[in-house]
Amino acid sequence: MRDVKLLMSYASKQAKKIKNMELFKNLKKEVVSGAHGTMDYVFKKGKNSGKTHKTKEK
Repeated sequence: MRDVKLLMSYASKQAKKIKNMELFKNLKKEVVSGAHGTMDYVFKKGKNSGKTHKTKEK
């Protein structure tokens, strides 16, 4: 009896864990690379200070 109870509780915990993982996958939002100017470098010194250097997108 005890073995069956443990196996049933383990199976239900695993089912809940899998369901939570699947739900969490759907809630994640896609990341936009280069948003808000994160990929551009701004020169701070020299004759080009204040200008940005565009990086190559992959």
